Amino acid sequence: MRRMLFLYNLHAGKGQARAHLAAMLEQFTRAGWLVTARPTQGKGDAGEIAAELGGEFDRIVCCGGDGTLHEVVCGLMDRSARPEVGYVPAGSTNDFAKNLSLPRSFTQMAAAAAAGVPRKCDIGRFNDTHFIYVAAFGAFTDVAYGTSQQFKNLFGHLAYVVEGVARLPGLKSYSLTVEHDGGTLEGDFLYGMVSNTVSVGGFKAVTGYEVALDDGLFEVLLIRTPTKPAQVQSILRVLLQQGSDESGQVVSFRTARLRCTCPEPMPWTLDGEFGGAPQVAEIENCPSALSIVYGK
Repeated sequence: MRRMLFLYNLHAGKGQARAHLAAMLEQFTRAGWLVTARPTQGKGDAGEIAAELGGEFDRIVCCGGDGTLHEVVCGLMDRSARPEVGYVPAGSTNDFAKNLSLPRSFTQMAAAAAAGVPRKCDIGRFNDTHFIYVAAFGAFTDVAYGTSQQFKNLFGHLAYVVEGVARLPGLKSYSLTVEHDGGTLEGDFLYGMVSNTVSVGGFKAVTGYEVALDDGLFEVLLIRTPTKPAQVQSILRVLLQQGSDESGQVVSFRTARLRCTCPEPMPWTLDGEFGGAPQVAEIENCPSALSIVYGK
């Protein structure tokens, strides 16, 4: 009998997973799994358990937000042998889940996590840690981890929007040298992200329409610091998919590796979690490093 480790975060999102635990466990058992269930005990716990016990199971299913999934992935990347990963999203935004063609109800998502199709997925390496779908710096990137869980629970994705707007007066830019497979860029940038997903911050198509999770490439988006109102309007049109960038403020490309150098510490977020503030960020695609379970 195949063995499953079920890690669940009861505090993610609005705490809805608590009411569906029995139904999810029943789905796993019906699909023929011998299940070990464990609630996470705090920040970092899911990653530690995945790293320590991952070799004892054929599949790890995590129920929580993208932060819980991020911890599990980072824990597994410390292992040479990695089990398949299933995901039952229960957070406020659940960006990565939008790649997986998952159904909507907890019972159906559990059934998909138990019996769905495992597919290879690239994982990002960021200096000495990892991320599964996005590494970002600059404007608004601290909104996800800087917003209280209570606020997220009350307002869902709107909480991120409200927090982001509140930060507009204090936007900061960074002077960067960005080296990638296609060359080198220099300049002042307001925002940047290195991603492997169809959705970031709840908004789809920001990273492009031809995203493949297993192509060995990242989608990169960099926004130069605007100096004129027209440039701001051009940036917004691009991000809202309402026109092309006539000002040259938005730079996008695909690459397997990236090196960002800044003369000052620059804070990053990894899958919505604080990822440190290095002056040099070495980012590399780890092709097909994990198998993620899809719904279809």
